Amino acid sequence: MSSVIDGKSVAATVLEECRAEVLELKARGINPGLAVVLVGEDPASQVYVGSKVRTCGDLGIHSQKIVLPASTSQEELVAVVRELNADPSIHGILVQSPPPKHIDEEAVVRAIDPRKDVDGFHPENVAKLALEDKTGFVPCTPAGCMRLLAAAGVKTAGAEAVVIGRSMIVGKPMALLLMAKGSDATVTVAHSRSHDLPAICRRADIIIAAVGRPEMVKGDWIKDGAVVIDVGINRIEDPSKKSGYRLVGDVAYDEVAPKCSAITPVPGGVGPMTIALLMKNTLQAARQLGSATS
Repeated sequence: MSSVIDGKSVAATVLEECRAEVLELKARGINPGLAVVLVGEDPASQVYVGSKVRTCGDLGIHSQKIVLPASTSQEELVAVVRELNADPSIHGILVQSPPPKHIDEEAVVRAIDPRKDVDGFHPENVAKLALEDKTGFVPCTPAGCMRLLAAAGVKTAGAEAVVIGRSMIVGKPMALLLMAKGSDATVTVAHSRSHDLPAICRRADIIIAAVGRPEMVKGDWIKDGAVVIDVGINRIEDPSKKSGYRLVGDVAYDEVAPKCSAITPVPGGVGPMTIALLMKNTLQAARQLGSATS
């Protein structure tokens, strides 16, 4: 019988750590601030932004929500970012993804001061992650996955880990974290075009599924006792639901769970960790910028 890794519970622990750190920073005269920029009216993005702002309020972190029309130009968005770069009350800047199609998201990320890039996507922070420089920011979802593995007591040293997915948001930083000193896993980065992906997965002690395909990872891909972290969040049609859909991960949970020693559910696994680690990164930025300016 597999152990279900409760992301909500672990995220709650992280947020309590953040709450204590906010008080410590304020005692030193540093009031942490996060700016979230939303371009357009994508409903899912509105929900995510609202959740981030509410979490800031709950922890006592100053938040600034900037909503721009979908017609906002690249130049106008970059100008907003530059204003936030120069604002001493803002320590973290996040431009909600995805922006409208006419916006060059990579250029916007590069415009963010890397010291305020709490998403961890700026090239300078990517380089710091590769170099294991702790002053950089780790992307929130991979950092959350590492925290879940630790909370579940999973020993990564010497383990064979397979990361399915090679995005800069999850796959590549996840692989770097698993390879880093202290984690010491043997890592294979696979993807949907890898030859004989099921055979690759059957070798794994740890699988991180972040490929963005609903229920792609099947039960016969998993060796007995493996640990599975499911990063995927996919909507599939379900007429029995009032909404007309249900959320599933990249893993066929009912098939995979019986073979695992531990597994994350969807929803309630990795998802809650992303915002919790965003708060952690914001406080790291406040601590580093506060120290730099004090």
